[in-house]
Amino acid sequence: MKPALFDYVRPASLEEALKVLSAGDDAAVIAGGQSLLPMLNLRVASAETLVDISRLRELKTLSETEAALSIGALVTHAAIEDGLGRDSFNGLLQRIASKIAYRAVRNMGTIGGSLSLCDPAADWPVCLLALGATIAIASLEGERCLAVEDFLVDAYTTALEQGELLVRIDIPKQGDCAWGVGKVNRKSGAFADSLAIAVLGKDCRPTRVALGGTASCARLLAGTSAALDRQPGIGADALSGIIAEDVAAAHEDATPYQMRCHVHTVTCAIAEARSWSR
Repeated sequence: MKPALFDYVRPASLEEALKVLSAGDDAAVIAGGQSLLPMLNLRVASAETLVDISRLRELKTLSETEAALSIGALVTHAAIEDGLGRDSFNGLLQRIASKIAYRAVRNMGTIGGSLSLCDPAADWPVCLLALGATIAIASLEGERCLAVEDFLVDAYTTALEQGELLVRIDIPKQGDCAWGVGKVNRKSGAFADSLAIAVLGKDCRPTRVALGGTASCARLLAGTSAALDRQPGIGADALSGIIAEDVAAAHEDATPYQMRCHVHTVTCAIAEARSWSR
């Protein structure tokens, strides 16, 4: 199947892209196209205009200060996998990037595209939620920043409004970052049935445990995160009950999916256990 007819625009600058996005409410942004093109072909998504931002160099940069790492929206999974920002977060970014789909997809797919799509099973929303990232959004009126938990609204739904474009992700540095990942997928390269990432709090930062693969978008598990801060040596039995409560709240339709809730609970426990080994 092929997509419905659409107009195609390739802006030469960010300002030009924002003008096109502001002109109509049925424009879709395309960069790597690894998710949007299949959706257009299957006609589960449509657009009157495709705005191709793949040549906007200002969105392909990575910068670093003592306080934060800033990643442009068009930085690819492969670039991160190959070492972009390697010295930050003790290799967590490389670990997440390297397990996304396959190399051909990682060569084209972008971190900003993953966040903007907000697939419930995507890896980057969970990772950036666990790291406490901030999302920079541009429009013709200027730039605004949102905490990632405010940017992610629901399955395939973000806080982006008409005329806006995600341009940058700012991640606060956390010193010697201790993290753990628990992931269940049916085969290598497939979307996760469950993905949990735990980043232990250090230097007065709170612990953050995030979960993906639920009925909604990636969610921060507030109870689990707080319990690990209050009692770092909490036993597995005590923690499992808290995780189960958080999972049930995050997986909004938990009752018909007891098996999935169990899987989520296990991946969270694995992520927490592995974080202590670093």
